[in-house]
Amino acid sequence: MSTTTSPQRIGLFGFGVVGQGLFDVLHRTPGLQTEITRICVKNRSKSRPIPASHFTYERNDILDDPNIDVVVELIDDADAAFEIVSKALRVGKSVVTANKRLVATRLRELLDIQMETGSSLLYEASTCGSIPIIRNLEEYYDNDMLSRVEGIVNGTTNYILTALHEPASTGYASALAQAQVLGFAESDPTLDVEAFDAAFKTTIIAAHAFGVVVNPTQIVRRGITTITPFDVSIAQQQSRTIKLLSRVQLHGNGLSLLALPALSQNASPLAGIRNEVNAVRLTAAFSDAQLLVGKGAGGGPTASAVLSDIAALRYGYRYEYKKLNQASRPVVGHNVETVVYVRGTNEQITSIPFSVIDVDHRSSRGRYVIGHVQLDALHKSAAFQDPETFIAIVPED
Repeated sequence: MSTTTSPQRIGLFGFGVVGQGLFDVLHRTPGLQTEITRICVKNRSKSRPIPASHFTYERNDILDDPNIDVVVELIDDADAAFEIVSKALRVGKSVVTANKRLVATRLRELLDIQMETGSSLLYEASTCGSIPIIRNLEEYYDNDMLSRVEGIVNGTTNYILTALHEPASTGYASALAQAQVLGFAESDPTLDVEAFDAAFKTTIIAAHAFGVVVNPTQIVRRGITTITPFDVSIAQQQSRTIKLLSRVQLHGNGLSLLALPALSQNASPLAGIRNEVNAVRLTAAFSDAQLLVGKGAGGGPTASAVLSDIAALRYGYRYEYKKLNQASRPVVGHNVETVVYVRGTNEQITSIPFSVIDVDHRSSRGRYVIGHVQLDALHKSAAFQDPETFIAIVPED
């Protein structure tokens, strides 16, 4: 990789919490030899903490400027972001983005553009906040034979679930409201609490860990909105803690992908991950199991990952996607037996084709079953679609 000594000139799209933090760091650290020369925003009337001369409202003022080397994209609209990113790559600019929906849903197109143009697209900030998971998968685990990548990849839901396990907890609604007050959850938290965000990140991890490009709709996904104090109490009675788990796992030549609640054993390292912190556990043939931990929610962790990508571009860094070029890659399939906890009505529970039932508990507080079922059969069951039923996998470790 070559070293760049001339100053980087950045065109920034979006000036929210992350964008403002990035501008401040770069402005106060001249030794980085990086400056934001133009910022494109949408709202003309919004008051901002820096002079108006820094801003433009036309994207082409950045994209067509030959003096801008790097485009940093930090907007919410994934479709608009794709237009910005794809044009920037085509005109020879390097791009850094934090947009996990963009990367997860348009990865195949973005790969084709990178191959066609030779431009570099980095997106460490899209997945797991401050944890350098993509760089590790690309560099450290490029040859080691991974069998599983799993973890807590959404800081918002982990904060909520941590609050629900506290003795003074008053339930899901109050835990969510607390997360919103602290800025960990949006006013509309659907992407987080329904596990869409976790599914996007699972998609990205699958590409870099196993060389498989999938659509986020292929992830077996279910959120945490149906959780009740009853579910938490059952988990605690069994020395378990409920987490929202992302998992990509090999099963022979098959690969299962999920973003689901899980009753993690308290002895598991993931059970002890609290509040807005993320953690990723990687299991491989030679390095065995390793755990990466770091903050996942909030502007600071995202900005740190964006800054890391900007710094990497100074050395000509780009993803090589080695595992996508392997002759043999696993095939996505969910015909694998899974142990699950299901709490719901008799009708919903009986809609699941359990092969073995380990526990069938009935009381005035509710009914739950712990049993074995094929993951694809669970996914197709009426219970999985029911808005009141709570479903969680029960990991062995």
